[in-house]
Amino acid sequence: MHRFARHTIAIAFAALCVAALSMLPAPAGAQESAASAALDKAAPDFSLAGIDGKTYKLSDFKGKYVVLEWNNFDCPFVKKHYGSGNMQGLQKQYTSKDVVWFTICSSAEGKQGYYESSALAEMTKERKLAATAYLRDVDGKVGRMYGAKATPHMFVVNPEGVLIYAGAIDDKASPNPDDIKTSKNYVAACLDAAMAGKAVETKSTVAYGCAVKYAN
Repeated sequence: MHRFARHTIAIAFAALCVAALSMLPAPAGAQESAASAALDKAAPDFSLAGIDGKTYKLSDFKGKYVVLEWNNFDCPFVKKHYGSGNMQGLQKQYTSKDVVWFTICSSAEGKQGYYESSALAEMTKERKLAATAYLRDVDGKVGRMYGAKATPHMFVVNPEGVLIYAGAIDDKASPNPDDIKTSKNYVAACLDAAMAGKAVETKSTVAYGCAVKYAN
């Protein structure tokens, strides 16, 4: 198939993912747990196993900024940010400033994006992941707690443990990597403002991407 045709089909498929995502009801249990993750309120604590065999608890990192990035390596929108190196660049930029960055996968077993830790270790190595840790949330408990609906869906927690941003990574809801250079990155804007002691201009946006593949 011609390269342009493949690219066109990929964009059309991704657009359908966004449309489907916007029509999806909240994941099972999301209505009950959504209040647990509210802007300007304490971010709900959680403990998840990383693919490195360690266990990471959010509250252990109080005193630092923490970014939560919902991930599914098979999603075209995630491929946009990893294939271009944009996500890894952000991870390097902010972890070098002592920001903790957790990449989280809530794909259930048998669903798109689900991989065992050994496979994910290889995938993260190939993609040069620069996050603090890659965490698996197979039962979807943490994703539902935060109301994560898309990949990528981004959250920022400040050193006091308060949620100060939730939503899209940027303002270009497209799977095209060329759109990154003209987009406004909400996560970077949030971190830069907060770390400089300034007010965060945009605290909430609608996340775009593939729906998180929770268990039915």
